[in-house]
Amino acid sequence: MLDAVSYLGLGHVFVANMTGNVVVLGMALGGSPDFSTPGCLVALAGFVGGTVVSGRLARAVPRWPLLALVVESVLLVAATVVAFAGLTSGRRLAVICLLGLAMGLRTASIRLAGVSDITTTVITSTLAALGAHSALAGGDGAGWGRRLGAVLLLLAGAGGGAWLILRWGPGVALAVAVGLQGVAGGAYAYLSRHR
Repeated sequence: MLDAVSYLGLGHVFVANMTGNVVVLGMALGGSPDFSTPGCLVALAGFVGGTVVSGRLARAVPRWPLLALVVESVLLVAATVVAFAGLTSGRRLAVICLLGLAMGLRTASIRLAGVSDITTTVITSTLAALGAHSALAGGDGAGWGRRLGAVLLLLAGAGGGAWLILRWGPGVALAVAVGLQGVAGGAYAYLSRHR
C-alpha cells in the first residue's frame, strides 16, 4: 500500500520495494524523463537508514521487535502529518524519507527476527542485509561486496536498458540483454566444470 501511495502520489518513487526503486532510479539515470532521481535517492537512503536502526535495536534492546514496531508507527504517523500539511517539493521528500525509514526498519526487523515465511524482493532484502549486518549497525559486515554489487548491477541494467530503448528501441535492448545472458551463462558453465 505504501509503495502505491509513494509511486502514484509522491512522484514515481517506491518506499518499500527497493528493487523497484533501483530500477526506477536506473531508468531516470538512463534518461527517462518521468522519474525522480532525488526522490529515489532519498527513499534508498531512508530505507538503508531504517535497516541500520533495526540492526542497532536488535543488538541493544531486549524486547526490540516491539520497540521497532513503535518506532515504525511513529515514522508513519509523522509522514502522514507532513503529507496533510501540503506536499511542497521539500515536504514530499520528507514524506519519502520518513516512509523509507519505516519500511527499512520493518524489512530488516522481519529479517533479523528470522520470519522466513514473509518474503521480500531480492534487492529489498539485499539492502536490508547490507544495512542491518553492517559495521555501522554493529554487525560484521560479511558479504557487503556481493550485496552492493547486486544493487549496482540492477541499477546499471535498468539504466542501460532505458538508455538503449530511448535511443534505439526495445529490439536492440533485448538483443543486448540476450547477449549478456549468453555471456553470463557461458561463464557459469565454464566455472562449474573447472572447479
